[in-house]
Amino acid sequence: MPNSPLTPGIAAARLERGRIVSNFADLHPPLGPHEAAVAADRCYFCHDAPCVTACPTEIDIPLFIRQIATGTPEAAARTILGQNILGGMCARVCPTETLCEQACVRETAEGKPVEIGRLQRFATDTVMGLDGHPFARAAATGRRIAVVGAGPAGLSCAHRLAMYGHDVVIYDSRDRPGGLNEFGIASYKTVDGFAQAEIHWLMGIGGIELRQGEVLGSGLRIEDLRRTYDAVFLGIGLAGVNSLGVAFEENENVADAIEFIAELRQASDLMMMEVGRNVVVIGGGMTAIDVAVQSKLLGAENVTIVYRRGRERMSASGYEQKLATSKGVRIVTNARPAAVIGKEDALKEIEFEYTRDIDGGIAGTGETFRLPADQAFRAIGQRLGEVPEALELEGGKIRVGMDGATSLDGVWAGGDCATEGEDLTVTAVAQGRDAAESIHRVLTEDPVPGR
Repeated sequence: MPNSPLTPGIAAARLERGRIVSNFADLHPPLGPHEAAVAADRCYFCHDAPCVTACPTEIDIPLFIRQIATGTPEAAARTILGQNILGGMCARVCPTETLCEQACVRETAEGKPVEIGRLQRFATDTVMGLDGHPFARAAATGRRIAVVGAGPAGLSCAHRLAMYGHDVVIYDSRDRPGGLNEFGIASYKTVDGFAQAEIHWLMGIGGIELRQGEVLGSGLRIEDLRRTYDAVFLGIGLAGVNSLGVAFEENENVADAIEFIAELRQASDLMMMEVGRNVVVIGGGMTAIDVAVQSKLLGAENVTIVYRRGRERMSASGYEQKLATSKGVRIVTNARPAAVIGKEDALKEIEFEYTRDIDGGIAGTGETFRLPADQAFRAIGQRLGEVPEALELEGGKIRVGMDGATSLDGVWAGGDCATEGEDLTVTAVAQGRDAAESIHRVLTEDPVPGR
């Protein structure tokens, strides 16, 4: 496809179809039964396993690996899913290299951990390929709970509540459920529509209704939900995107990284995805890595990530940084954006100023440089959208207690929108699960339905 006259340097179909298909193939192909047995045999089955402590959902990792080793992957899946109902997705996208696998005794002793993530995928894929649902729904309680947001936290909360016999209605703003899992993760990490397949499987427990196109604060009011339902859980994520704070940032070719990732994930044909020849990504987290790598895989010639602090301060793991550089992405650190150079409809360069650490913060050095760019992406974090004034905030997020309870009676929250949220699927799942347990305790202590 030729370049658009309004966006010089940006084009689709930069690579042959076969190359695109190969570039976006499964990052970590699944293990077969024999491979899984060999991988499981490396586990020491530690009694006080540090990998369990490192897992935000506290899965009994030695137990499920032993179950794989003894030829019962279905039992292993139940062990995993009992703690993390989105264990299939987490097996694909969780940064195991900084969590369970980093804590693995084999990693400490040999520098090569047990492949916990791939073993988890083997087990969960096995059970998802079977008929039926591994968890039975308890007898109906007559209680109804509203869950706002069909992302990992909301889905985890809804499933646990449905399992206890409560009826759950999930409200979501998008035309497809999944939140971060569907719209915010690199395509090569979760191929073949797995996010939707997992949600369909999760909903198989029954008792969960999904209502789409519902936006909190725009027709969906928390006061109404509190009056209508026995409890409310908010898993609304972070809707806003931080700005660069520089002149001419509104250039049409300076975009939000999360929007590009979402567009790519929803694309029916990657050959139609337009990408620049010279791409600059501003940020140092997982989103920055995902958008940079995918730009390169689409055929961008030069892709550069620029981060304001040192490389060791990047929130993207060392593994993800190495993945990016292995794909040809350049990483520049200790530099912050100073200006966007170009016309409104044509980006030319991004000017940066070198920085240095000072008293826990950073300061500009006055020395600048420019990078050619016909496309740039902001990946500098997201912020909370509109929330009811009655909810107390802390650090720009909804303040919650250990069990997810907010300052409003009968309202819980979890995931990225809440304090302690970490922009990780596995953390959101844990918070949604724990909030559901809290909601269940509160509701079963109150014998009067519809209070």
